[in-house]
Amino acid sequence: MIALVLSAALAAAPPPVVIKAARLFDGRSDKITSPALVVIQGERIVAASSGAAVPQGAQVIDLGDATLLPGLIDSHTHLFLQGEVPSEGGYDHQLLYDGIALRAARATVSARRALEQGFTTIRDVETEGAGYGDVGIKQAVDRGYIPGPRIFASTRAISTSGGYPLEGYAPELVNLPRGVQIVDGPIEARKAAREQLERGADWIKVYMTHRSWVDRKGNLVSQPTLTVEELRPIVDEAHGWGRKVACHAYNGMGLRRALDGGCDSIEHGLELDDAAVAQMVKQGTWYCPTLGVYYRDWAPEDTPAGQRDRKRVALHGPSFQRALKAGVRIVFGTDVGGFPWSEPIAPEFVRMAELGMSPAAAIRSATSRAAEMLDMAGELGVVSQGAYADLVAVRGNPLEDVKELGKVFFVMKGGKVFKNDQR
Repeated sequence: MIALVLSAALAAAPPPVVIKAARLFDGRSDKITSPALVVIQGERIVAASSGAAVPQGAQVIDLGDATLLPGLIDSHTHLFLQGEVPSEGGYDHQLLYDGIALRAARATVSARRALEQGFTTIRDVETEGAGYGDVGIKQAVDRGYIPGPRIFASTRAISTSGGYPLEGYAPELVNLPRGVQIVDGPIEARKAAREQLERGADWIKVYMTHRSWVDRKGNLVSQPTLTVEELRPIVDEAHGWGRKVACHAYNGMGLRRALDGGCDSIEHGLELDDAAVAQMVKQGTWYCPTLGVYYRDWAPEDTPAGQRDRKRVALHGPSFQRALKAGVRIVFGTDVGGFPWSEPIAPEFVRMAELGMSPAAAIRSATSRAAEMLDMAGELGVVSQGAYADLVAVRGNPLEDVKELGKVFFVMKGGKVFKNDQR
């Protein structure tokens, strides 16, 4: 009887899949190995070695003269935001005119676009007024209703009164929608964290700075939001649930509060001085710089907004280099949604390389390093035994030209081929 059951189980199991390619970057090393041969059973990798045997009856996918890599991870996205194009009404239009069903439909398209570009995992750092919509998109992906990456959801995000749009309307309009959950005081902060964790947040996103401007001395100044006393209960709750806290922090007082309050990752970090970098190294704080988004859509140079835009970039590059030199743990993130999802994600790799990060390190920031931040080391971001079979392929060698990462032609997620544009 046992033999019959075992035989039936084996017969029902899908045949193994073997992926062949000329080259392999495994997500951990500094070099390419040749050739690539990866054996997959179900959703996991069971062998990854050029000397691995091809199992009998396996489906073989030969990608030819290509480089195979782990599925990529974008650690800073906004599925429910579709850029802030003024001609389309900007940020406010999406919250005031676009209903949740429309926004969810557009987020569904965004999820597919991420996967098409080889990003098999994303950390989505808040829905910008769409509540717990990212949890719904995650569930739809996980249940197979729609194609998309693995999603680590941050739900609503948290800031303070005076610390997030919508803003600038008549002062008597007190019930305008907000892009985040507003809290004031440690009790409200803890309660908001509990609510978001209960409703499916994998991460908690906190805004530690809001608007920024250039002062009379030419310094970039950023408005701080939560105090350390408000942040600490949020971190405490998240850590108690085994979750982490991502802090949007540009510079100055808000950045210092984020680090003193125990944030797990700093998002953007436009101006990191030596003290901040040293504290990040000591505490093991992750850094998700999102470089490329700040090079876009500058206001005219002779305006306060234009001066701010240029000052941000002038500070951001050196801050990235300072963090890189000091050994801060850096992960890849684009802030896509802050720019339209119709545009490519991979140019962020080029920005990182231009500022001195090696191509191998840049790829690791979007594979094994990002997986480590997500507490998925060994399961995501690597091509190795036991990892999820999340794989992508490009024609050339991305260690010689990181622009190749913008030309992904093969995408597999969890052992299922989503894209294979072999020509």
